[in-house]
Formats: sequence, C-alpha cells, structure tokens
Amino acid sequence: MENQNYKNHIRFYVPHHFVFYPVLMILTGLSIYCIFHPTVQSVIYLFITILFFMVGWLSFMLRQHYALNNQNRIVRLEMRFRYYVLTGNRLENLEDRLSFSQIAALRFASDDELPALTEKTLTENLKPDEVKKIITNWQADHMRV
Repeated sequence: MENQNYKNHIRFYVPHHFVFYPVLMILTGLSIYCIFHPTVQSVIYLFITILFFMVGWLSFMLRQHYALNNQNRIVRLEMRFRYYVLTGNRLENLEDRLSFSQIAALRFASDDELPALTEKTLTENLKPDEVKKIITNWQADHMRV
C-alpha cells in the first residue's frame, strides 16, 4: 500500500463515487432533456427528474451523516487517548479552543510531532489544511470513510 501523505489522503468508494452517482447524474440529465422536448410525457419526466434528484440528495446526505458522525467521535477519542499518553495531560482541557477539523488534522501527526504541533495550532490558530501541510512524519489513516 502506498504511503499516505497530504496529497493522497482523500479516499473514494468506487461503487458509490464512480458508479452510483455518475449513473444517477446521467439519468437525471436525460430526464431533464426529455422535459424540454415537446412530448406528451413532459410532466412525467419532470416528476422522474425530481425523483432522481431526491434519491441522489438523500443518498449523499445519509451516507455522509451516519458514517462521519460515528468516525468523528472515534477520532476525538483516539486523539484524547494519544495526547494523554504522550503528554500526561488531558486534551479535553484544550478542546474548547480547537475545532474538530483541527483535531482531525492533528491525528495525521506522528507521536513525536503531536504535542508541539498541538501547541502551535493553539497559539497560531492554524487552519486544518495548514496543520496537515506542516506535518513532517505523516501517520496514515486508511480506515476513514
């Protein structure tokens, strides 16, 4: 498996991103095309278009919502544990000054970098993308959805 870093850390689920959504977009496009061509079934194609759009929207929202909410909790717990093991201090005392996105970005830092990078993130209010870019020893997360 390729080493994970800033440039390749985003993952795709092939059936979802490259099959389901493209097929749904093509079908929606075809139904929109049929709406604007003079036929008796224009109203039917309007309803089909709305149905395709709603199925796509709902699948996107539900897919994201359930998996990511659960994983966000796990990431937060993982970071609390790592920070405590490395520093002997509780991350909960700092969490009100860190956004979840910053905490999630910090998880890619190695154990050697994490305490100092956490302090730097707090003092300089680094954006998550900036945190990821300054990590020198990237710790891969191949399990994130």
